[in-house]
Amino acid sequence: MYIIHHGIGNSYIMKPAVIRFWLCATGAGAALWNAPAAAQEEGVSLSGAVRLRYEAIAGQPRAGFDSKDALVNLRTNILATWRADQVRVGVELYDSRVWGDDPGTPVSTGEVNAMEPVQAYVGADFDGALGPGSRLALTAGRMMLNLGSRRLIAADDYRNTTSGYTGLRADAALGGGWAATLIYMLPQQRRPDDDAGIRRAAVRLDRESFETVLWGGQVAKARAIGPAMVELTYFHLGERDAPGRPTRDRSLDTMGGRIAVEPHAGAFDCEVELIYQTGHASIGLAAGAPRQSVGASFVHADLGYSFPGAWKPRLSIEFDRASGDRRGGRYGRFDTLYGMRRADFAPSGLYAAIGRTNIVTPGVRLEATPGARLDAFAVYRAMWPAADEDGFSTTGVRDATGRSGTFAGHQIEARLRYWIMRQRLRFEFDGLLLAKGRFLRDAPNAPPGRWTRYGSFNLTASF
Repeated sequence: MYIIHHGIGNSYIMKPAVIRFWLCATGAGAALWNAPAAAQEEGVSLSGAVRLRYEAIAGQPRAGFDSKDALVNLRTNILATWRADQVRVGVELYDSRVWGDDPGTPVSTGEVNAMEPVQAYVGADFDGALGPGSRLALTAGRMMLNLGSRRLIAADDYRNTTSGYTGLRADAALGGGWAATLIYMLPQQRRPDDDAGIRRAAVRLDRESFETVLWGGQVAKARAIGPAMVELTYFHLGERDAPGRPTRDRSLDTMGGRIAVEPHAGAFDCEVELIYQTGHASIGLAAGAPRQSVGASFVHADLGYSFPGAWKPRLSIEFDRASGDRRGGRYGRFDTLYGMRRADFAPSGLYAAIGRTNIVTPGVRLEATPGARLDAFAVYRAMWPAADEDGFSTTGVRDATGRSGTFAGHQIEARLRYWIMRQRLRFEFDGLLLAKGRFLRDAPNAPPGRWTRYGSFNLTASF
């Protein structure tokens, strides 16, 4: 199994032994220190990818959309970088479009963002700036971010569009296994954001403003407790209404800690992440809407074992709980900020029913890498709402009385990827089956049907 990572000015391939630990322990900032020498060569480089996807769904579990639907997605990205001595410059263009939608198809800025310069940055790297053996990287401009576990800040890859940020970033690698990342960002607001403009893929530059600000950072230490990496996180998100763009005026402080042990053949590995969220937010989008204090939480835990053998099989048990909102008291629905969903839960796209909010879900995962060309995984999970009277996860299905039961359903999903031409052309299949529980069948606005079937076929050409 290989991952192609498009970082700040870097595109490179990571091999099986480091994939999970990179996602769980280092974040994109550490990529500046771990990239192969070829990625650090001076001069101009050009890379990119074109991904064509056909996806279809039957028994849509989200409220308000067609029960049966299909969509064609096309995403093209081109990254140009220039490096000389300590200076690096990068520009990346994303073009994301869809075809085959109708008024009942869930199409949003998650699917469409045409001709957008998501990245346009300048950076500088300094050796020894913070002491012997240290490295410091400073970056300013438009950029993509993948920090820590990516559960709070990420550039989502399965989604047809990505998330961009404009601001300042500092990455430091210190002696003794210490590393830190600090950011001050204005998250890019994808445009157009009106239904007509989205569906015709109108070209409008994404906008950032001081009405939405994200700042904070992470500190991590490798081998802090035996072989385990330890990471501490804090981010503040502040937003307020802008002309033509009402918001819930969120002011959220999100803090957490994580411990992770890297997978090795013939050994156990684990990851535990705890996040708590406080602050305040308006109860609606209307101007002058009352504000409510926030108290929300999230926990992820998994324990895995990697078996020796050519297929590199790994079996793990997982548990996730993201709080929901209950009557009275503080607002309790966990906000995942700009985090990804695919790696932990399920595909987005036409499905996008399961996310990191109001959910309790244990699961079992099996991963295998039969060879350099082929990798696959399968996951089973059972799901409950954390708060019965709140909308279940990201389905929009809700029973404010809390009388529609407590079980949301059983979900089985699988993914298979195969390099038709190594590092150049890759096929991917994603399939999912959801057996709806009583909550997703009986809630007042629940779509009809007992089953959801989702599948997508993807072909990605890279250069």
